[in-house]
Amino acid sequence: MIIPLLSWAWAISGIFLILLVLLHSPKGDGMGGLASSGSSMFSSASSAESTLNRATWAFLILFLTLAVILSAGWLK
Repeated sequence: MIIPLLSWAWAISGIFLILLVLLHSPKGDGMGGLASSGSSMFSSASSAESTLNRATWAFLILFLTLAVILSAGWLK
């Protein structure tokens, strides 16, 4: 009973994680922009971006924790 519930929670957290990553704004020009604009790479994030970062980290931790629990076979 608990394994299907955790499997669904794992799949849903994966979908939310994908959506949250896609919602992030682009940070720069990619690898080519590292040499030209080093100081702008470390600018502070706005409140919305900070909240989005926290939500992304929370879903990442949830996703990885459920992945470890489900793959380890601890719940039989």
